Amino acid sequence: MNASEKANGLETTTKIATVVNLFKSLFPDAKADLKPWNNDPETRSMVDPHSIDIGFHFPGWNRRFQSRSILVQIRFHKDPVDKTLKWIGMETYGFNHQGEAWRLSTIDSWDVVGTHLPASDVGDNLKNFSRQVFEMFTSTSKSV
Repeated sequence: MNASEKANGLETTTKIATVVNLFKSLFPDAKADLKPWNNDPETRSMVDPHSIDIGFHFPGWNRRFQSRSILVQIRFHKDPVDKTLKWIGMETYGFNHQGEAWRLSTIDSWDVVGTHLPASDVGDNLKNFSRQVFEMFTSTSKSV
């Protein structure tokens, strides 16, 4: 779900701003997009209502990233018993003009995989970013 729609309280809004600032501290050329999804019925049917999705766009195709845009999806699972959202992990995708170029999932192996991989130091920075986001969402209260 678009981060702009999830920013409905001070705590969640602060966490979203922190995620954006962490990313921009590592990749200052990126521009944040808190509404990466279109607001049409087809898109709405595919969007996870329990995720916080943030897009980051570069001024053009970035050779070191092998992408022009990056989508960060912070994933949660709604507990059926107590109805709270529990952190699952984070998925980060790099997109170029052909579509998805690579992905990094903290739910899986923490490896950057795909057809057009970013430079190794970019991958390391993305993993560092993922760890910081993980720590923020798991060390504070569980509300989002």
